[in-house]
Amino acid sequence: MLKRFFIGGVVFIVFIGFFWLMGFSQSPGFGVLTGTITDIQGQALKDVKVTVKDMALNTVFQAVSDAKGHYILRKLPEGKYVLEAKLPGFSLVRIKGIDVKGNKTVTMNVTLKLSAVGEIIEMEAADAQKIMGGKDKGVEGGVLGGVVGGVLAEKAAVTAQTRMAAPGTPPYYQQQPFNTEEYGRIYENQYLLALSNPLSTFSIDVDTASYANVRRFIMNSQLPPKDAVRIEEMINYFDYDYPDADKKHPFSLYTEISTCPWNEKHRLIHIGLQGKKIDTKDLPPSNLVFLLDVSGSMSAPNKLPLLKSAFKLLVKQLGAKDKISIVVYAGAAGLVLEPTVGNDKEKIIASIDKLQAGGSTAGGQGIQLAYKVAEENFIKNGNNRVILATDGDFNIGVSSTSELVRMIEEKREKGIFLTTLGFGMGNYKDDRMEQLADKGNGNYYYIDSLLEAKKVFISEMGGTLFTIAKDVKLQVEFNPAKVKAYRLIGYENRMLKKEDFDDDTKDAGELGAGHTVTAMYEIIPYGSEEEIPGIEKLKYQETKISPEAFKTKELMTIKLRYKQPDEDKSELIVHPLVDKNVDLKKTSDNFKFSAAVVQFGMLLRDSEYQGTSSVENILTLAKESKGKDENGYRAEFIKLVEMYGLMQASK
Repeated sequence: MLKRFFIGGVVFIVFIGFFWLMGFSQSPGFGVLTGTITDIQGQALKDVKVTVKDMALNTVFQAVSDAKGHYILRKLPEGKYVLEAKLPGFSLVRIKGIDVKGNKTVTMNVTLKLSAVGEIIEMEAADAQKIMGGKDKGVEGGVLGGVVGGVLAEKAAVTAQTRMAAPGTPPYYQQQPFNTEEYGRIYENQYLLALSNPLSTFSIDVDTASYANVRRFIMNSQLPPKDAVRIEEMINYFDYDYPDADKKHPFSLYTEISTCPWNEKHRLIHIGLQGKKIDTKDLPPSNLVFLLDVSGSMSAPNKLPLLKSAFKLLVKQLGAKDKISIVVYAGAAGLVLEPTVGNDKEKIIASIDKLQAGGSTAGGQGIQLAYKVAEENFIKNGNNRVILATDGDFNIGVSSTSELVRMIEEKREKGIFLTTLGFGMGNYKDDRMEQLADKGNGNYYYIDSLLEAKKVFISEMGGTLFTIAKDVKLQVEFNPAKVKAYRLIGYENRMLKKEDFDDDTKDAGELGAGHTVTAMYEIIPYGSEEEIPGIEKLKYQETKISPEAFKTKELMTIKLRYKQPDEDKSELIVHPLVDKNVDLKKTSDNFKFSAAVVQFGMLLRDSEYQGTSSVENILTLAKESKGKDENGYRAEFIKLVEMYGLMQASK
């Protein structure tokens, strides 16, 4: 009998009968290899890809662990085998010399540990057997042998083709029985005529959650929902080489303009802000309240276990001048760590280690208690902040987004800001997490791996925790003698009315120390014959361009307003922009890489404005502008685009 299984685009042909491969004249015995795969805490790991290779014949067999962590491979010909257990976000474990004999069952247990991308742990089968079942804790990361049974090889192969994992992927994702993820509807910004709509006004956004969430989907071989793709957050995930801030303002302003890569008849404008960089040792004292969701929905490995590991990274960055409290919530909210100085790390980490998931989600009660603790321990001229970590699935207590937002708005006026960290999948509430952070004068991140936690809590800690400017708004006035129409790329849920720009009571985004913010406009030059819907002629008034507009070389004027963190009155910056007709090939890495990210976002959203955007064009721009890339984020982006391209090609 001949069976075919399609796994990751490769056809595996299995002959089942009285002969095996080269053994035509005699039928060797067949054995069984089975076991259970767990993490170092003993929790079963689902969807681990188990690959077994015959050391003599190079024949490959595969299985995938089930919900209990069990795998099984039946009808293995006698011989010596190498087993590999692989799950994104965990070390790859390779066990050599597994001896399979006819009519015998070999049990080989594997324990995986969270690790950086690319880590491989190898051992001989004899050593793995010695530490099987968690008896030997001396191997790095805990037990590296374990018990692995459960799914027939045929069934596992079918499962594998729907769970293709990309190499180098950080996170582990547990499948959910039902997908109840929620994303706010995004209506893409349209072109506006500069003559009748000369002003474009919006609040800055330094959130990066959308990019990390999009990465999670693609690395799980899925396309993200269109409304999960917020292009401004994808752009702002990356750092850019902007000039440092001067002493007059807490940030610098950078501009660049050239041909639009996806529509050569248009121009693309790049606007960048660089927040003042502050050494972490010079940061003011922090009063931090960790508000941690320990409800039953947080039990998956990519939720509470990852959350605990992430917060330990943050704790190790804090010192004696800082205070840390921990509030948790499930069926009810409680204070599990009273305010503790930051250098008492053992006590803080011990409190984190004790956390366990269970119960429903009283998120509203937790937020109320966290703010109460933050107020009682307020540090004047310090960083007073609640850091909420959850999947956003509030279902008991003050649960409506509007009620939570009103409460958070009241607290921010007292100088207590809110940062939100999203975890997990399946029941994730992205829209709620984003709104809470926006109204709490904080940032919103999605943590899908320890590497992402490192980025947020170590590499960018100053920006994550310390605000250098609040209520930062931009208003661009376009010269209709140079610009026929324009559209702001992204920032759909950050748009403001034109009169809000000069109104200091209107809330806007915050800029953290060292953070960069990037915004981009696509414009249609004056004189273009391209038709744009709009009102050019009015009945009761005449709309026309002043003679001065034709005389100036200015394409537009950029205005910024911001407040110092402890001030209520804004300061104004005005910056005119002239188009110097720089060729696209001569633009900076800043310009080209951000343009590549925009194109990727438009492809994911299936934007009506994507023009000639393609995987090939994105990769060309991104590779040209990769630059130093010390942390590898741009290289990861390139791999992500390549993964997307493979997904599209395999449809």
